[in-house]
Amino acid sequence: MQFTRRDMARFALASAPLATALAAKKINSKFGGVQIGAITYSFNRIASPDAEAIIKAYVEIGLGEAELMSNHCEALAGAPPMPNFFRPAPPRPPAGSPPAAAATKGPGPRPQLTPEQIAERKAAQEKLVAWRGTTTPATWKAVAKKFNDAGIDLALLCYNMQDSMKDDDIEFGFQMAKALGVKGITTSTTLTMAKRIAPFADKHKLLVGYHGHDATNDPNQTATLESYQTLMAYGKYNGVNLDIGHFTAAGYDAVAFIKEHHAKITNLHIKDRKKAHGPNVAVWGTGDTPMKEVLQLLKAEKYPIPANLELEYPIPEGSDIIAEAKKCLAYVKSCLA
Repeated sequence: MQFTRRDMARFALASAPLATALAAKKINSKFGGVQIGAITYSFNRIASPDAEAIIKAYVEIGLGEAELMSNHCEALAGAPPMPNFFRPAPPRPPAGSPPAAAATKGPGPRPQLTPEQIAERKAAQEKLVAWRGTTTPATWKAVAKKFNDAGIDLALLCYNMQDSMKDDDIEFGFQMAKALGVKGITTSTTLTMAKRIAPFADKHKLLVGYHGHDATNDPNQTATLESYQTLMAYGKYNGVNLDIGHFTAAGYDAVAFIKEHHAKITNLHIKDRKKAHGPNVAVWGTGDTPMKEVLQLLKAEKYPIPANLELEYPIPEGSDIIAEAKKCLAYVKSCLA
């Protein structure tokens, strides 16, 4: 994704060595007893070419808990980069537009790659596979240290697992998670994969939170209430990464689900969406997601479930991802007051 001008200027100022630029003191982003963090996916637009920009962003925003995407983890460990074939960002609303104009269902389908791009991607994938063969637990421990040294708790690894993966690929993710020292794995995948993953989770005694979407018309996706029940039944360590925005868009009650299944929830993804498969909204609190009710439930019941910001809406003109994350964090804090 593309840098905004403000992103570029902000991170140019943050070019001092990380060890001196960031405070070692642990960042406290627990409000009303509820741990607020973010998934690093929210910061994709600033993760390349320097993935350490993500860590600097957490410090600037004041987020003390991270759910680390595996591609960002590998980048921080020195993996060879994959080609970034430009995908245009979704259009921004005109200046002065009402909040509803900032809503979007996200960018359209990816453009087709040229034969040359396909060949370049294949060569890069082969290099990445070879690099992965050289990694050891020390590789991932060094990544965890980067977060810890910045005062950030590295709580979860997001390792998305596709049906095409071999068992060795699944095992690789669990080995990465164990070396990072995280409490669990989150993943977007299918029910067929959830069944394959369950024995690995049992073997490593590591909770896996399956991320739900709102594709209720696909029986192999985590989207319907029945699909959540199915994947949890596959193994004692199969749990849920509940995205309350997608859950609302699918037509379900996040508060009721959390009350019933809180022991199996690794974390929440916090975003605001409209019902009936509606779009994300840029101004949190103007959509249909019961954000305040969910956060107040965590506070009242003292559920030890991190609530992680996931920013997916287009960045408004004149803003940047850091400013938007601060705005979203301020809204979440207001919900917990």
